[in-house]
Amino acid sequence: MSEAVGSRQRRYDPGRRDKIIDACLDVVAESGVAGVSHRKVAAAADVPLGSMTYHFSGMDELLREAFTRFALGVSDRFDQRLATAGDLTAARRAVVELITRDVFADQRDLVLTHELYVLAARDPAYRAITNAWMARSRQALQRHFDPLTARLIDALIEGLTIHRALDTEPHDPATVATAVERITG
Repeated sequence: MSEAVGSRQRRYDPGRRDKIIDACLDVVAESGVAGVSHRKVAAAADVPLGSMTYHFSGMDELLREAFTRFALGVSDRFDQRLATAGDLTAARRAVVELITRDVFADQRDLVLTHELYVLAARDPAYRAITNAWMARSRQALQRHFDPLTARLIDALIEGLTIHRALDTEPHDPATVATAVERITG
């Protein structure tokens, strides 16, 4: 549906803001945060450039919202994996699956995560996003493990997924299972 505005037609697009946020993540994954511009995001979202300033006060707000959406999506997958575990053995298997399959499932997730980490290292606003993400991860882990063990497993997940994603040699899932067992044993 369109409405007439002067002599031009304006598209009715109730999902435009969400399209912009999703497109921002795509541009970050492709070009890094340093390569993000209003023009690139608008083109990727297939929206007029003016939509950028209509929906967001600036690039910082857009990036914060995009990275918040990304972190929530990853933590939702994390929560879903752990919610299906009925006992300690299943919880350990779920953690191994998180490390070997779910976290950094693709190159896009790897790049987005590391771009967020770099921003968080420099800016407290982004650090709040990563802290909330870690808190959700630990909360999901605490369904099955005490708080200290949940914190240690969370750190293990971060470390092993980074190693798995960046190492040039394949990793044996049995090694991951051994690490999880040692921490939770």
